[in-house]
Amino acid sequence: MTSHVSSPTGKQPTAGAPDGAAVEALGGGDAATGGPNKEVRKLERVIIRFAGDSGDGMQLTGDRFTSETASFGNDLSTLPNFPAEIRAPAGTLPGVSSFQLHFADHDILTPGDQPDVLVAMNPAALKANLAEVPRGAEIIVNTDEFTKRAMQKVGYAESPLQDGSLDGYRVHEVPLTTLTVEALKGFDLGRKEAGRSKNMFALGLLSWMYHRPTEATEEFLRTKFAKKPDVAEANITAFRAGWNFGETTEDFAVSYEVAPASTAFAPGTYRNISGNLALAYGLIAASQQSDLPLFLGSYPITPASDVLHELSKHKNFGVRTFQAEDEIAGIGAALGAAFGGSLAVTTTSGPGVALKSETIGLAVSLELPLLIVDIQRGGPSTGLPTKTEQADLLQAMYGRNGEAPVPIVAPSTPADCFDAALEAARIALTYRTPVFLLSDGYLANGSEPWQIPQVTELPDLKVQFAQGPNHTAEDGTASFQPYKRDPHTLARPWAVPGTPGLEHRIGGIEKQDGTGNISYDPNNHDFMVRTRQAKVDGVDVPDVEVDDPSGDAKLLVLGWGSTYGPITAAVRRLRRAGESVAQAHLRYVNPFPANLGEVLRRYDKVVVPEMNLGQLARLLRAEYLVDAQSHNQVRGLPFKAEQLANAFKEALVHG
Repeated sequence: MTSHVSSPTGKQPTAGAPDGAAVEALGGGDAATGGPNKEVRKLERVIIRFAGDSGDGMQLTGDRFTSETASFGNDLSTLPNFPAEIRAPAGTLPGVSSFQLHFADHDILTPGDQPDVLVAMNPAALKANLAEVPRGAEIIVNTDEFTKRAMQKVGYAESPLQDGSLDGYRVHEVPLTTLTVEALKGFDLGRKEAGRSKNMFALGLLSWMYHRPTEATEEFLRTKFAKKPDVAEANITAFRAGWNFGETTEDFAVSYEVAPASTAFAPGTYRNISGNLALAYGLIAASQQSDLPLFLGSYPITPASDVLHELSKHKNFGVRTFQAEDEIAGIGAALGAAFGGSLAVTTTSGPGVALKSETIGLAVSLELPLLIVDIQRGGPSTGLPTKTEQADLLQAMYGRNGEAPVPIVAPSTPADCFDAALEAARIALTYRTPVFLLSDGYLANGSEPWQIPQVTELPDLKVQFAQGPNHTAEDGTASFQPYKRDPHTLARPWAVPGTPGLEHRIGGIEKQDGTGNISYDPNNHDFMVRTRQAKVDGVDVPDVEVDDPSGDAKLLVLGWGSTYGPITAAVRRLRRAGESVAQAHLRYVNPFPANLGEVLRRYDKVVVPEMNLGQLARLLRAEYLVDAQSHNQVRGLPFKAEQLANAFKEALVHG
């Protein structure tokens, strides 16, 4: 889904944008008349959360509402949240699946702290999410599911629809299942089968409430169920019935408009994109820009599998995907592809990185370009497969035997995963080294508008393979030395096997400098270890930029990876309140930008928010001897802007 925007300004963070803060109460703002006896109110932003059983289609519902919103031109940010089980226990709290969408007429950065609207498909969904819903918000409940047995299953002794616990909320009691079944009575479907389309009824109702486009969803359903046209038409009928219900029922007397965010975007063509999809596209772009075939050796693992799924669709771009029997085979095949002259990638999450560690060390020793994409999740061990975390940083830095340094790149937003993939490929190809790309579940599954770049804007990543002898002995004999390095990058030649005259030794035993022969010489080993470290230390990365509008801030908030959105939203809040706070964000975690030490020493206090127990802060203290203070959480969820704003305020007060 793409949209075209013409605007005088780019989509850049602005201190005045009200991301994450209440702009007006839901239902406030300018009012107009729309439809028969229906009022239309204008809003600047809204946060909607769909919640139900993992089998209720909440992720699909949220995804379709997001696509409608993207095509309308709003800025948006999403947070899918679902259990790890394929089919979690129905009607239980652990089985609740939700999808939160924040959309606005201005630049936003997070999926929002609290939903303005909660759609609860059953008692479990209501109970699991009610604590995060502020008073005054709208709650739409599917009353058909509030049976005595269903309520007892989650600990409700009395119906929350009748015991007063929802006083203060604007509750809409809607028999979604019954209405859906009634709408589909012309189809040859039983009640249970027809009831499965209740998520489409809910989607239609919310699409009416917020004036979302509908044509794309109907086309999506026809395409998705092309081989089952009756199923497609049933879902479309339920979708339309939900829309019509909103239009005609007296219970929904107000609908809302959120205008397109035309001033939040630079002119261009945009589409909604998730982090994993952007990453896959970035890898394909890197392949095209380097003129190298892309090879992915991978083993399916949540939340990285979507990259494998997407790349497998693009054989027309010379992409080869290999679904290996395990993590070790996946990276082994990828390293073999790198030896053969491909742009080689392996995708995984934390547990897979542990299994791949020996081969990553081999890639360090062989000095071949290899991209290790780690979509981080909650750990340790199996941990929280569908939840987010940033706790693999030290594993990426040090999780190998011996001295095995690798560069590390971390995207900051879902759309930024595209550029981060290109940058990781640049480093790997230029310096002949494996490179870690550290994304996480929040970025991977979340989505936002992405400006589709022009091909002319992409970097040139073409490489020169070794063509012949590169060394002349004193007697005039010419030979090929696989470890004779480029004096600027310290990269060794990339010799494609089968090229006449370029035969050379490979393997994990230490190589002799230059010749690549096996060497046990202590001095040579010391030299090679230090040279590999110097190569990584010398990777060309830009200076870190500091956002310090006043120039007199005493506090610097430094983040990395997916904390960018919540940090920026929190900093905006403090600045609107008159506080002076500086902000910087790291894309390059190894090596650090050359100016980082000077930046850190410029401020009286440095706070580092991380979804771990302080891994970057530990690295900063060791490298620069600064008192970097950690603010941490490991809840499997991203930070909330209000939470961080309070933490930064506390740092200012006690600074």
